[in-house]
Amino acid sequence: MVVSAAYSLNMDNLSKPDQSLKPVIGRFAPSPTGPLHFGTLLAALGSYLIAKCSGGSWLLRVEDLDPPRVVPGAADDMLRLLERLGFEWDGAVIYQSQRYQRYQQILEQLREQGRVFDCNCTRREILASAPHPGEEGPVYPGTCRNGICGSRAERAVRLRVPDETICYSDGVFGEQQQNLEKEVGDFVLYRADGLFAYQLAVVVDDIDARITQIVRGADLLTSTPRQLYLYQCLGVAPPNYFHLPLAFGDNGKKLSKRNGDFGLVTVENSSNMLWRALEFLGQLPPAELFDSAANELLCWGLEHFQTKMIPVEDCQIRF
Repeated sequence: MVVSAAYSLNMDNLSKPDQSLKPVIGRFAPSPTGPLHFGTLLAALGSYLIAKCSGGSWLLRVEDLDPPRVVPGAADDMLRLLERLGFEWDGAVIYQSQRYQRYQQILEQLREQGRVFDCNCTRREILASAPHPGEEGPVYPGTCRNGICGSRAERAVRLRVPDETICYSDGVFGEQQQNLEKEVGDFVLYRADGLFAYQLAVVVDDIDARITQIVRGADLLTSTPRQLYLYQCLGVAPPNYFHLPLAFGDNGKKLSKRNGDFGLVTVENSSNMLWRALEFLGQLPPAELFDSAANELLCWGLEHFQTKMIPVEDCQIRF
C-alpha cells in the first residue's frame, strides 16, 4: 500500500495528446428509466452547448445497463422529444445493453493485471465491518482482498484502490479531491446479481467513443475520482469534466423521474422548459423568447452560452 497525504492523478506516463489539438467530443448519456424530465434536460442542454460552442461533436448514448429499471419505450420517446427540441447528435446512438461483451473483455484485462478481486460479502456484512459511512454508503473495508470471506454464494468483482487522494479540476465547481480508500473503498465493477456496474461501463464507453468532455449533474462529482482512477488503471488519459448544479422541487428533493409528473418535459411545454433550463444554467435568456420555438432558443444558446455563468449552487425551481 502506498500512503500519501495528497495525490494528483499522474497522467505523465499516459498517451495524452496536446489538448489544444485534440477535437472536442462531448456526449449525453440518459438512462431510459422514465420520460424526459427537467433534470435530464439540463444535462442534455449543458452537454450540447458546451460541446458545440467549442466547435466539437456531441454523441448520444442510452445507458440501459440495468434491465430491471428500464421502462419499455422510454428511450425512443426521449430521442423523439430531443429531436423535436432541435438537438442534433453526431453518429449513431450507442446502447449499453449491446456492449456487455466489451465490458467483460476489459474486466478480464483488469483481472490479468491483478487489479480486481472477487467479493461475496453481503451488504449486512459490509455494514457491520465498515470503518465508517461514506457519501454513498458504507466504506468497503477490504474484507475479501486476500480471498473471499463473506457468506453469499454470488460474487461481485471489486477494483483495488490505493490509499491516495485523487485530485481533479472541474470546469464548473473547481478543485475536487477524494481519498478512494478512506472515502469509498474497493468499488464494484461487476455486481453480484450478474450486471456490470456503472463505473466500469461509463469509462469503457467513453474511452471507446474517444470522449474528451463530460457534462453531467453535480450528484456525480464524488463518483468522478473512481472513474479517474479507472482511466489510470487502463492507461488512458481522462476527459475534462463539467458538473452542473442540481434542480430541486418544492419538496426539497432533486428533480428526477421519481417525482412523477412534476418537472416532466412534454411536447406541449418543451419550449418553455428549454427556456427555463437556459435560465437555470445562468445564461439569462431574454423574456421575450419564453414562448419561442425550441430551435430558436437553441440557436440563442449557441450564440450566447458562457460556461463561466453556470452557478455552483443547487436551486429550487417552480413550474
